[in-house]
Amino acid sequence: MTQYAEGITAEIVKEHGITDEEYAVILDRLGRAPNLVELGIFSVMWSEHCSYKSSRAHLGKFPTSGEKVIQGPGENAGVIDIGDGQACIFKMESHNHPSFIEPYQGAATGVGGILRDVFTMGARPVALMNALRFGAPDHPKTTHLVSGVVAGIGGYGNCVGVPTVGGETNFHAGYNGNILVNAMAVGLADADKIFYARGAEPGQPIVYVGSKTGRDGIHGATMASAEFDDASEEKRPTVQVGDPFVEKKLIEACLELMATDAIAAIQDMGAAGLTSSSVEMADKGGIGIHLNMDAVPQREANMTAYEMMLSESQERMLVIMKPGREDVAKAIFEKWELDVAVIGETTDTGRMVLTHKGETVCDIPVAPLADDAPKYERPFFAPEVRAQLNAKDIAQPGHMGEILLKLMSSPDMASKAWIWKQYDRHVMADTTASSEDPSDAAIVRVHGTGKALAITTDCTPRYCYADPYEGGKQAVAEAWRNLTATGADPIAITDCLNFGNPERAEIMGQFVGCVEGMAEACGKLNFPVVSGNVSLYNETNGVAIPPTPAVGGVGLIPDLERRAHFGGLKEGDILLVVGETLGAMGASVYLKTIEEREDGGVPPVDLAVEKANGDFVRGQIRAGRLTSCHDISDGGLACAAADMALASNCGIKLAHEGKSPPMHGFLFGEDQGRYLIAAEKEDAIAILQDAKADEIPVHVVGLAGGTAITVNGAHPLELDRLRAAWEGWLPELMGHLAEAAE
Repeated sequence: MTQYAEGITAEIVKEHGITDEEYAVILDRLGRAPNLVELGIFSVMWSEHCSYKSSRAHLGKFPTSGEKVIQGPGENAGVIDIGDGQACIFKMESHNHPSFIEPYQGAATGVGGILRDVFTMGARPVALMNALRFGAPDHPKTTHLVSGVVAGIGGYGNCVGVPTVGGETNFHAGYNGNILVNAMAVGLADADKIFYARGAEPGQPIVYVGSKTGRDGIHGATMASAEFDDASEEKRPTVQVGDPFVEKKLIEACLELMATDAIAAIQDMGAAGLTSSSVEMADKGGIGIHLNMDAVPQREANMTAYEMMLSESQERMLVIMKPGREDVAKAIFEKWELDVAVIGETTDTGRMVLTHKGETVCDIPVAPLADDAPKYERPFFAPEVRAQLNAKDIAQPGHMGEILLKLMSSPDMASKAWIWKQYDRHVMADTTASSEDPSDAAIVRVHGTGKALAITTDCTPRYCYADPYEGGKQAVAEAWRNLTATGADPIAITDCLNFGNPERAEIMGQFVGCVEGMAEACGKLNFPVVSGNVSLYNETNGVAIPPTPAVGGVGLIPDLERRAHFGGLKEGDILLVVGETLGAMGASVYLKTIEEREDGGVPPVDLAVEKANGDFVRGQIRAGRLTSCHDISDGGLACAAADMALASNCGIKLAHEGKSPPMHGFLFGEDQGRYLIAAEKEDAIAILQDAKADEIPVHVVGLAGGTAITVNGAHPLELDRLRAAWEGWLPELMGHLAEAAE
């Protein structure tokens, strides 16, 4: 007969997301039944969100080390060397479930949480990115969710004073019941002044700093580890509430404390709050921990130890100090008008012990909460790979200009300016390219230097659904390509792996396929994974989201004078395509928008070709030969040309020669590893000569000039008409929201 402590029932255990098998493990590890506080702690630490119990078996496939990697996965964020004694610290995380339930606060606290992951390691945050996926534009909840999420991101990032410099936004019916809000933060620090969660020793004081603890966000990690149903909106109390002005003070106070030598270890209170922060530091230090819950600063009366340990109240940090240095922290945080309190000490017991009102309310070993947590080898099967689909398999349409207009004003391709205009892109004065600027990646100057970080987020979920392995490869390759297109050396990635229920073999197959494809691409492109997040159970009533392994890439531009963008096209420039165009149309934007089909195999990614073509383009950028450079991805060559034409306010005369591929494949095929570049005539000749010597396929495809985009002198699309349609789609969609409010 199963053993339960007083007041605990099988139903209560189930409500905590703990299976019968897992409860049996708890009984074994404790040698007794857990009380409610202990059950709650096991619940959050064994949640998918905190334990990675379904994904850990596969995450080890990622390459995580490299010449420039200072810290890979296992800490709050990844750290890379950018030279001159400087380091870049970055990470991406999800806040999907909270943002669906309460879009403003869900998105806002997602931004706050990812900022803490970065500055807890000693970095000053310098840039924010986001990757957003919403449901079909005509779904009744979509405009409400878009409005709330965007306002939350802008409301928090703008107030905290960190620029939101870029990202991506997609719409697809697959996200109707479960949107994705992935936030990325990037910071800068001295390479010899990085702070870690590890490093604590027994006998050191534990100091709580930041905001008081309230009842908001309790069971947030558990909620984020379960699929939705029709009653999911009732979970609104599990969503945290953030205050960006407190976060700004917390950043400054923490960085000031870090300038002293008083810190032994530091951890932000993110998912699972005080529980995860204390457990992670104890586990990494191989120590025990004792907390006096009476000393925890509390925002509400009569809080229980259970509530305090599971609260996910925002803007809080846990610091283990060197003995005798508590007053240093107290003076700094009181100056910044933040709460500060010594709430415990580290021990040599290897146990987590909590006391409250004179009683021991928790006494459990740390190991089962961390490395000894459950780890599952979920069964999976690979989805059937779909057959390739080329342009010759699809009837050629009529007016190519009209097709291009329809594509560029579709949800996939239309301007997202309505979104990024709500973000402060230039605070801190080091943003040199962001959402509004014609560049394939955001560019942020390393303050006081001539070098810059290039930052991008990328994923093509329709590819990952059609072929998880190739889709995973493509997500990494496109991030690498976008950085390269600015002239940057790609260095490393962070990721946010968003999938459905891993207990279903087909979903686990998607996860495994994407991870293995990503791992191969990271290895072949020397582009290691240094941090990341896994978000599973993204589904409602058994309907999963499309597999969405979002990739955040960071690279270095050594000299800002040698960077590229796609807004510099001039009359008379020669346009060339680097890479071969075969007319791959499977899983393409063209197929989805024009043919209203979502079938066909994914355009394959040849990583050797990808690297060779990208290295060639980067070399030409640094030789100063290009006036414009743009990677070719969604919508193919024609959509890349349209982006370039709109950004430069200069027409383009495309030329299609021969019969293979057919014209629509030439224009809209999504073959990988390609770039559209432009150069003056003499430079174009030199590029073609270099390409021949290096055996890189480069073809002349057009000439800049005029006020329209044409193909072989026909199919004209005037830029003014194109711009109106491209810029008008999202404001028109969101205008319906304003009309409904009136």
